[in-house]
Amino acid sequence: MKVINLGPDPSLVYRPHLEKEDGKDRAEYRNFESGDLIDRVYSTYKMMHTNQTLDFVKEKHVTWTDCNHTRMTMMESIEALNQLVDESDPDVDFPNSYHAFQTAEGIRQEHPDKDWFQLVGLIHDIGKIMALWGEPQWAVVGDTFPVGCRFQSSIVFRDTTFVDNPDDKNPCYNTKYGIYKAKCGLDNVFMSWGHDEYMYRVMKFNNCPIPEEGLYMLRFHSFYPWHCHGDYMHLCNDKDLQMLPWVKEFNKFDLYTKTTHLPDVEELKPYYQSLIDKYCPGELCW
Repeated sequence: MKVINLGPDPSLVYRPHLEKEDGKDRAEYRNFESGDLIDRVYSTYKMMHTNQTLDFVKEKHVTWTDCNHTRMTMMESIEALNQLVDESDPDVDFPNSYHAFQTAEGIRQEHPDKDWFQLVGLIHDIGKIMALWGEPQWAVVGDTFPVGCRFQSSIVFRDTTFVDNPDDKNPCYNTKYGIYKAKCGLDNVFMSWGHDEYMYRVMKFNNCPIPEEGLYMLRFHSFYPWHCHGDYMHLCNDKDLQMLPWVKEFNKFDLYTKTTHLPDVEELKPYYQSLIDKYCPGELCW
């Protein structure tokens, strides 16, 4: 029998320092039912779930994956996120650049020997920079999901936000497999367009030597129906299942480091610049 290294154990309990911050329990994160930001969040997902069709996603691949829009350094792109507040996030209402350093620092504390993992924490949301270049936030932020097959029930606001999406009524797309085949692999699945896929494409285009585990984290960290709810397993191949525990491990730091205790970014920059210089130096194509 083939033995597969599944990486970090997804059943591990969350670390004490991630258990409760600002008096907030883990269960209080990702509250999509109430809260001060819920109207903004729902409106963003309504637009996303109405407009993210297979045709739309294919158009965005043509627009963005050639990385011919500009050139800038990784640190410049992180600093650009000072201008962005994620309208789909029910947990925070501060610029996304702080979240980048929060995530990276959480990972550095628990995985001091994996500098590539720390870097992934720093850069995982940089794809949201598309919103500063003209894309509406509903095509940039939020949870991702496959298009071209049935929208599963675990997708946020599934019951009320897809009513005007034409793919939901298209018999070619609204079945369990849709245009795909069993165990085709997520690499062959079109995901709703957003910052995950874009940042993954930027890393690949620029030949940045981040391990496959890190690339999966970048590409699928917003795919909550998969890594948190176990949906879409019928599309996964062995590689996807091998990478899933790493995505789960990343999610703990992505989600539970979101607190109002904002890091001293200027103090942290020299260390993270050294990681950038190692894995993605100089100006990159975006």
